[in-house]
Amino acid sequence: MPQVNFYLKKPAKVTKRSLIFLCFKYSGKRLLYSFGQNIDPKNWNNRQRVKSGSITTEDGRFFLNDLLDNLEKVCLTAYYKELSTNGVPTTEQLKKELDTFINFNHNQQKQAQLIPTFFELVDTFINGTILYKGNQKSTGTLKSYQTTKNHLLAFEKAEKYDINYNTITLDFFYRWVSYMRSEGLNQNSLNKNVGVLKAIMAEAVDLGYTDNMQFRRKKFGIPQALSETIALREDELMKLYHCDLSGHKAIERVRDMFIFGAYTGLRWSDYSTMLPEHIQVMDGDLYVTKVTQKTKEPVIIPCNQIILEIFEKYKEYPNRLPPSISSVKFNVYIKDACRLAGLTETGKLTSDPSKSLANCVSSHTARRSYATNSYLAGIPIYDIMKMTGHKTDKAFLRYIRLSKWEVAKRVSGHMKQNVSKYALKAV
Repeated sequence: MPQVNFYLKKPAKVTKRSLIFLCFKYSGKRLLYSFGQNIDPKNWNNRQRVKSGSITTEDGRFFLNDLLDNLEKVCLTAYYKELSTNGVPTTEQLKKELDTFINFNHNQQKQAQLIPTFFELVDTFINGTILYKGNQKSTGTLKSYQTTKNHLLAFEKAEKYDINYNTITLDFFYRWVSYMRSEGLNQNSLNKNVGVLKAIMAEAVDLGYTDNMQFRRKKFGIPQALSETIALREDELMKLYHCDLSGHKAIERVRDMFIFGAYTGLRWSDYSTMLPEHIQVMDGDLYVTKVTQKTKEPVIIPCNQIILEIFEKYKEYPNRLPPSISSVKFNVYIKDACRLAGLTETGKLTSDPSKSLANCVSSHTARRSYATNSYLAGIPIYDIMKMTGHKTDKAFLRYIRLSKWEVAKRVSGHMKQNVSKYALKAV
């Protein structure tokens, strides 16, 4: 019966390694076939296989014994197939079948080399190569990709877990989240990092780099926790605005910029980067017109009397606003401004009732204040969303900051109005 054998050639003088070749004798013919694999003769056993099953091919993609088993199978299958249809095959015919098998695996390897590694794909997110609907992503979004990469690399090193497209499984998810929690990350940080990872994996699937879909399972996710934040009411904004801060010029400028944000609804990234061309006159009135940095959404916002007063105060500057400073310094100075204005009430946060109102304020409080006060003033939600640039009700409603007492008073007001209407009808 025809049998495939594997033999070693004489070891090379320099490398001391031997080339493996296939020998197939049949019907008076002999096929010798070399397929480019070498081995140290010490690792070869008398069963014509590698002693250690963990030794791989030269490229590291296959176990060497698996390759030998497959070559034997291809050779015998081709022999018996040809024998049953056309008679005894020539050695050239069998060699052609073996070449086809080797070339197929070689082409697969070349194709695999064209696919970037997982972290190489992450880097294309970080450098802004991956666009969102054809638009560049904001600086903050690019930073979030780098943050997630750092957490993944730290996990990979600490847990000795090889992260690639196919190892991002549900088991990986549980372990990664557990690791991040042990590092002190809160719920919303976990939510953000997992969301970034899922976006990267979705891109990998779309680009054909992987067919691993475990990241789309329901369990592969962290819900967002609604952080407890505050908004300043109209009377609090006026108290802050009218506070004399002339002895604290830097703080005064930050206060005025914050008030501008509180009456335009812009994010800090937008109201801190105002340019002269963002102030437009239409029908005799001033408007702020800007394409927001985060969502690339164009907004047109009417300027009220407070904004006009700020523009007049800083008219010597091209954009009629005080010079911008870093967000870190801004958040320090706005707290100082609120303290100087007497906004030191406590009990605003149920999670920390002892925290003063001033210490709850940040640059983003301005945007929440605009949304909340506009809502309380009875402006329709969809009109407010046109000003803030929100695209969904769900995203917008997260900005409305009303206490249960305020909601109860609001409902009570509606009830009283309805009772009055019915009473008039009855009369």
